[in-house]
Amino acid sequence: MKHRPILVIVATIVALMACAACSSLPGAYRPELAVVPPSEVVDFNALYGQNCAGCHGVDGKGGAAIALANPVFLAIADDTVIRRIASNGVPGTPMSAFAQSAGGMLTEKQIDSLVTGIRSWAKPNALGDQTPPPYAAQAPGDAQRGADAYRTYCSSCHGANGRGGSKASSIVDGSYLALVSDQQLRTVVIAGRPELGAPDWLSDVEGHPMSAQDISDVVAWLSSQRQKFPGQPYPMSSMNRAQGESQ
Repeated sequence: MKHRPILVIVATIVALMACAACSSLPGAYRPELAVVPPSEVVDFNALYGQNCAGCHGVDGKGGAAIALANPVFLAIADDTVIRRIASNGVPGTPMSAFAQSAGGMLTEKQIDSLVTGIRSWAKPNALGDQTPPPYAAQAPGDAQRGADAYRTYCSSCHGANGRGGSKASSIVDGSYLALVSDQQLRTVVIAGRPELGAPDWLSDVEGHPMSAQDISDVVAWLSSQRQKFPGQPYPMSSMNRAQGESQ
C-alpha cells in the first residue's frame, strides 16, 4: 500500500509525457499556427501592403499613384474622403473599389483600419500657417483662364503646351488624361508629387501661391485636352482615309 502514491505519480507523469508527445505530432493543432481568414485581418500594415502599396508606395511614399503620406494631401483629404475613395474607388480610373459593399474584398472593419492608418501619417502643423485650397472645387473652372494660369504656374516644367519640358513630362498625354479624373488632377495640382519633384500649390511660383480658382481653372484646361475617344492614336478622319486607300 505504501507504493501506491508513487505509482500514481509515475502514471501521471507518463500520461503528461504522452500528451506532450501527441501535441508535437505532425498535423496536431497548434493555436500559434492557426490561419486567420482574410476577412478577419485588421492589421493596418498587412492590409496596406496587400491592397495599397503596389500603387501608392511603401509607407505611402508614392509610386504609380500619389503619395498618401504627403502632408498636403492629408491636410485636404479628411477621413470621409479617404473612406469614400478606399471603399468605392474612382470610376473610370485604375483606382478600384475595395469595400465589399461596392464589389471589393474588404469589410467595413478593414476599411476602418486603412483609414485610421493612413490618417496616422498626418503631422500636426506640417504646413505651418498655410491653409491649402479645398479638396473639392468650390466653383467651376474656366478653361480659357486655365490656359493663362497654366502658363504662369506649370509651363516652366511641363512645356508651353503641356507636352513636356526639360523638367517634367507631358501633362496632356491622351493616355494619362484618360486614366485620371478631374478630382485627381486637382489633388495633384494642390498636393504636388514631391516624390517625383513636382511642387505643390504653394511652390510653383515662389511667393505667389495658386488660388483655389487658379487650380479649378488649370484643371478645366487640362480636362479640355482629353481626347474624345481615349486611346485612339489617330484622328478619325485619318483612319477613314487610310481605310479608303486600303480598299
